[in-house]
Amino acid sequence: SPTPDTYATAYLWRQIWHPDNWLEIIERYIHVEPASRPGTRQDPHKAPLIFPRYHQWHAVQRMVAHAQTHGSGANYLIEHSAGSGKSNTIAWLSHRLSRLHTPGDATLLDPSAREAGLRPNQPVFDKVIVITDRLVLDQQLQDTIYQFEHVPGVVKKIDEDSTQLADALTGSTARIIITTLQKFPYILGKVAALRDKRYAIVIDEAHSSQSGESAAALKRALGALSNLGPGADEIDEDGDVLTASALARGRHPNLSYFAFTATPKHKTLLLFGTPDPADPEHLRPFHTYSMRQAIDEGFILDVLANYITYQTRWRLRNAAIEQAEQSAIANPEVDPRKAKAALVRLAELHPSSQDQRAKIIVDHFRAEIAGRLGGRAKAMVVTRSREHALRLYQAISKYVAQLEATDCTPLVAFSGKLTVDDVDYTETQLNGFGEAALPGKFDYTAVDDKDAAVHRKTEYRILVVAEKYQTGFDQPLLTAMYVDKPLKDVAAVQTLSRLNRTHPAKTQADVFVLDFANEATAIQEAFRPYFETTITEPEDPNLLYDKQREAMDFRLLVVSEMDAFVRELEAARRADPLLKDTQIHARLYRYLQPAVDRFTELAEADRENAEEFRSALSDYVRAYGLLAQVVGFADEDLERLYQYGRVLLNRLPRRPGPSVDIGDTDLSHLALNKIGQERLSLSPSGDQLIPGFSLDGGAARRVEEEPLSEVIEELNRKFGLDLGTAHQLLVVQQIVTLAENPRMQQIALMNDEEKFNQVADGQLDQIVGENMDRNAEFGRLYFDNPEFKSVLRQTMRKRAFQLITSPMRDEAISRMRALRDTRTGERTGER
Repeated sequence: SPTPDTYATAYLWRQIWHPDNWLEIIERYIHVEPASRPGTRQDPHKAPLIFPRYHQWHAVQRMVAHAQTHGSGANYLIEHSAGSGKSNTIAWLSHRLSRLHTPGDATLLDPSAREAGLRPNQPVFDKVIVITDRLVLDQQLQDTIYQFEHVPGVVKKIDEDSTQLADALTGSTARIIITTLQKFPYILGKVAALRDKRYAIVIDEAHSSQSGESAAALKRALGALSNLGPGADEIDEDGDVLTASALARGRHPNLSYFAFTATPKHKTLLLFGTPDPADPEHLRPFHTYSMRQAIDEGFILDVLANYITYQTRWRLRNAAIEQAEQSAIANPEVDPRKAKAALVRLAELHPSSQDQRAKIIVDHFRAEIAGRLGGRAKAMVVTRSREHALRLYQAISKYVAQLEATDCTPLVAFSGKLTVDDVDYTETQLNGFGEAALPGKFDYTAVDDKDAAVHRKTEYRILVVAEKYQTGFDQPLLTAMYVDKPLKDVAAVQTLSRLNRTHPAKTQADVFVLDFANEATAIQEAFRPYFETTITEPEDPNLLYDKQREAMDFRLLVVSEMDAFVRELEAARRADPLLKDTQIHARLYRYLQPAVDRFTELAEADRENAEEFRSALSDYVRAYGLLAQVVGFADEDLERLYQYGRVLLNRLPRRPGPSVDIGDTDLSHLALNKIGQERLSLSPSGDQLIPGFSLDGGAARRVEEEPLSEVIEELNRKFGLDLGTAHQLLVVQQIVTLAENPRMQQIALMNDEEKFNQVADGQLDQIVGENMDRNAEFGRLYFDNPEFKSVLRQTMRKRAFQLITSPMRDEAISRMRALRDTRTGERTGER
């Protein structure tokens, strides 16, 4: 018969039910789940208990055991799938680290820890600092830890200013401090006595929180400058600012990082990854709970299992290009990349495009989604910009109103104030309540409200978003996602993973993705690196010296000028630690001016050579910002070039890019066709290697301009195949009439385009109204459809302004007038 070790469940009685482990789980892990809705009363004796999943318990045990015997100074990367309970894992880990002591037996300490002075029964960390931008984590940490330890103030949220943070770091009450990385640059002058203490830095979503100068500021504030190697303990920061600054970027014996992410990038693995003893050529996470394992164990759902793709096909038309004499005004040379972006934006924002998307989304939701989860199912619509979100939300609202439907009421989410056609919009104004209330409003379900008939609350089912709620948003009722935005790499995984949360009423068959913007195979490849364990290769630090030589060989940089800049920079930081970098840099621009003058002179003589210098310096700054945190270069030449170069790059003048004028280009044909419904689920394939950091950015390439007609034709070939003839909008006569108006000519020649537009809109309304008898259908569309009017106004006023301000104004207007008369004759003949 098989031995107990051969059973898959052997871990249960050998690990979980081991007396010490079982008692520890009861004491330090099990806690009451708080009420899901604020203000709800709950009986603690009847409330559900949170019990750790095995991967959560195992990860915390491994990290705690290693830190207990090795002390501070190590880095731990935790690759746990989205939806795997990272927030609870962070809460349990933070609590354990805040009270962690070294073993009582000195022989159990790692030899390197004993050499560093670590003693038995000594606190391993003085403080635990949790860095996150998720508000929900703060409350969850406080609720969880308070159940274990009823001491007020143990968990301190920093929500005021840097003084509050400094007080929490120096005080004795707060053991766990929750803050954002951005607050650290402002406390350098307040925490001089902190470097003899040890810190555990817990980072939620490592790749988004640990980069740039804020990360370096944290190390300068908390990192010890001793025990960094031979002679390092003699460093005087005031006397050798460059070496001290360089060392501050490296690893520190008093700082341990515990970094959590579901999607580690190459940079993340370099900063926090662990060398694999069995495979020293690669860095890997300290602990992994993969997407594959989470799906197999039923803790998350597979978002790729039911993937529907649509192809958007459209055709553009530019009447001036088609029928004028191909003049430079009618068919200008343009940067093809910028022109394509502008043309795609025009097509995607066109009212017809938004209306078709809205119809597909609403019809699909009502037919396939609304009844799922017992009538609780909800959907998210992901758009590419705030304006896209606004227009699609308006189109969905309009279509829902036409249907008089009550099962698909939408909400919209975007940040800040958005101005479209001189009208200001905010999320609060459109939804009718504040941004903070949105998650709760969206969470409400009439099915679960026994008094729904009395309350008569609005039940929101569709959430339209732009750069909000695509990460860190836990809503188990989300079962469908409508994607109207190109998604790549990590962004694709993070966005689509909003659907993977489980719910008692939710099954794998309930999860749908309907994608208007991406190819199915591209999405599948984006998920592949994070399906199992993600690994990468270490970088060769010698490559940085190559890039340094490349930048210096242009002979535009002078060491004495860089030295003067760095001395003044550090003096300004010491004099006023609260001074922002932008304010400091403004005071130091005089030290950059000689280099700026040399660059300008070179650019006038040899533009391509000047751009190669810019590219080389940019590559160096980008590489040093990362590799210096990994390697810890004690090289003042490298640090000086970095400090000087990163500010100089912002001062170097840029060659003005070619203008992009798409004229009176407009949408003439549109179709949205369903391509197919596929299962994109990945198969096991072992560790996934992600590529390394590239130091070869390449010199800036000259953009070859192309006639606008060729750009339009290329886009039409790509998106406009197999489309029938549709009504083509006529705008030329309105443009010519506006451009011929003496008053509008005077305004355009005496003011900028923005001022011209303010007057042009009213004038255009009058022109269209006067032409109603000749073009009744066009006039009705213009005045009855606000979205249509918006697009037409933008097109016509821009083209008219260009005609008026053109050096060839009279000739250009004459040709456009001839085009107008030709088209008028054609239309008369047609009638």
